[in-house]
Amino acid sequence: MASDLVIVYHRQPYEEVEEDGRIVLKENSSPNGIVPTLKSYFGSVDHGAWVAWKLAEDPSDPGFEQVIEIDDAYGKYSVSRLPLSADQVREFYHVTSKEAFWPILHSFKERYNYDPVDWPNFREVNWAFAEAAAAEASQGALVWVHDYNLWLVPGYLRKLRPDVRIAFFHHTPFPSADTFNVLPWRKEIVQSLLACDDVGFHVPRYAANFVSVARSLFDVGGVERVAVPDKWIAEGTALTERAMPQALSYGGRRVNISVTPVGVDVDFIERQAEAPEAAQKARDIREDLGDARLILSVGRTDYTKGGIEQLSSFERVLEANPELIGKVRLMHVSVSANRNMTAYESIQNEIEQTAGRINGRFGTLDWQPITLISRAIPFTELVSLYRAADVAWITPLADGMNLVCKEFVAARVDGDGVLVLSEFAGAAVELGGAVLTNPFSNRSMDSSILSALRMETSERRGRMARLRKAVHANSVRCWTPGTLRPGVRAPAA
Repeated sequence: MASDLVIVYHRQPYEEVEEDGRIVLKENSSPNGIVPTLKSYFGSVDHGAWVAWKLAEDPSDPGFEQVIEIDDAYGKYSVSRLPLSADQVREFYHVTSKEAFWPILHSFKERYNYDPVDWPNFREVNWAFAEAAAAEASQGALVWVHDYNLWLVPGYLRKLRPDVRIAFFHHTPFPSADTFNVLPWRKEIVQSLLACDDVGFHVPRYAANFVSVARSLFDVGGVERVAVPDKWIAEGTALTERAMPQALSYGGRRVNISVTPVGVDVDFIERQAEAPEAAQKARDIREDLGDARLILSVGRTDYTKGGIEQLSSFERVLEANPELIGKVRLMHVSVSANRNMTAYESIQNEIEQTAGRINGRFGTLDWQPITLISRAIPFTELVSLYRAADVAWITPLADGMNLVCKEFVAARVDGDGVLVLSEFAGAAVELGGAVLTNPFSNRSMDSSILSALRMETSERRGRMARLRKAVHANSVRCWTPGTLRPGVRAPAA
């Protein structure tokens, strides 16, 4: 059945779980996150489809069921699964996407690795995604493509199906021209994105960078700019812009540039936080702490997340402020981003070594300064930690948005708590009530966490009130592609 809305994303829209020797498809354990958010749009159309890849031992196996029908809480929709071999996945995702694209997108040129990239394989995989989307889309449908590992899909799709509307959303930062143009495939990538009807970004800076890159590579004209709304101007953040592009022209076509920072499911998180079990768990955590203060840090094990820099800051703070020894604890949750990649394994090892050194240096029989957790924490438990923490310390070196900080704010139904946030996280432009910090500066990092620990109640509550207002005003239900064809609506609030 042809679909009015086709979502193209590398992940499948469910979890595959083995039960009694067979694979069962289950809905994601938490309705908070990008996959459930995207699925919520299926309720707004007569029929929707999702295109993703699936690991296959033999991609040419004629018995592989490529298209399946799903009926879950989000409605009925098709899933077109592209069978990829282990080698294709490794080249497409682990090598090209993570070793070449990821460091450039986050402005880590020194980690960029061009040599092992199999560009023909990347093209082949993106072509397969485009073919599947073309096969699923009805006449004039909206095809919504997500993220950098599918950069070439819009260009291929425009050739296959010139009738469809194409929107693309970039979930990572988009760097300046002098960084992006390190990629030898820059023209092919950007020309594909210019085949879209709408290209979306989290914050104005990324949109401005994209237009700058496009103008450096092609004869782009008609750039329309508007003033950035006050709600996206946080003084003191490195990502603040005063004007942002909203459209450009290329090849006789208008390309809309939209800025739509993604939010979190505030209602869901608040319900979780207000549940008696979560409240009791938070009280238990506080009781175990005694009079100690709890700093909570949650992120993935990735060099862009600044985990090592954060631990080093904590060590300096304890060294310079011995009165804090025994009076503050850091719970550092660093979940492995990808266990198959050497770069992430080395970061995890360094985090563990740094945490171990600090515990050995300052710890006592009754108190350890750092609790390091390297596994994913169930969301219900995480909400209790959000409620119990005195400070959330979220300091990535670069981050497209960062939803952990928004989850923390949404969970603080008590109106208390302090958020210390990197000014290089996309969320910083919305969350001016946070204590903004520069993770590249030792002085800034150390002083910001000390300020948070010493903050008076009235200031804490005033800042949290501003944060909660911002997070409520831009919940996940506000997020939508910038160009929607008639008949496709954003999910109801």
